[in-house]
Amino acid sequence: MTIRAVIWDVDDTLFDYTTADRTGMHGHLAAEGLLDAYESAEQALAHWREITDQQWARFSAGETDFEGQRRDRVRVFLGERLTDAEADAWFQRYLTHYEAAWTLFPDVLPVLDALAGSHRHGVLSNSSLTVQDRKLRVLGVRDRFEAVLCAAELGVSKPDAQAFHAACEALELAPRQVAYVGDHPEIDGRGAADAGLLSVWLDREGGRAVVDPPVGPHRIASLAELPAIVGADTRFGAPSTFR
Repeated sequence: MTIRAVIWDVDDTLFDYTTADRTGMHGHLAAEGLLDAYESAEQALAHWREITDQQWARFSAGETDFEGQRRDRVRVFLGERLTDAEADAWFQRYLTHYEAAWTLFPDVLPVLDALAGSHRHGVLSNSSLTVQDRKLRVLGVRDRFEAVLCAAELGVSKPDAQAFHAACEALELAPRQVAYVGDHPEIDGRGAADAGLLSVWLDREGGRAVVDPPVGPHRIASLAELPAIVGADTRFGAPSTFR
């Protein structure tokens, strides 16, 4: 079956979320005078990352809503009983620093250009549509995607097959006609494969995952390898060195 569309994850796949989050939070903590409470900036950033992962897991499991996980990230990080308004204000100040560091990975525009004439494109993210739609617009790529679907509005998160199938349905294609590209080996890689899509796990750092590579997904280190996998008629990219 010919692959007719590519559905994309956003954070740490198209958008360099990790760098933006670290840069933004470092600037925010410095502005708030909070770095002195830690032995080093790295310790403070690691604490924020750990809390973010914990609260995001609660959101993905349906234990809280999108705004709730943001507020709880702030409350746990500060160790304070903040009102919703106080937590929102703190997070908004962080967003100012975070958004100033937004950038696409350098291999994104070349691969989108290479696939523009051969494949349709969509987005499936475990975030919210308000956040990701705006992010894609600020980064100048929203018009590259026919559909943008997010867990907060869908009511189901990756790796649930329903999330992947909803994205396929938005493009009116069968899962076997769609490739999914994401950076997480389980949520994206195994989830897409189990849902019947051609799954492509983007492992930019090569072997950073703490789990064995999932069975099924192609594993690539750069988006330059993607056209060869999805069968694009283009000279861009090279065959994947992972299977």
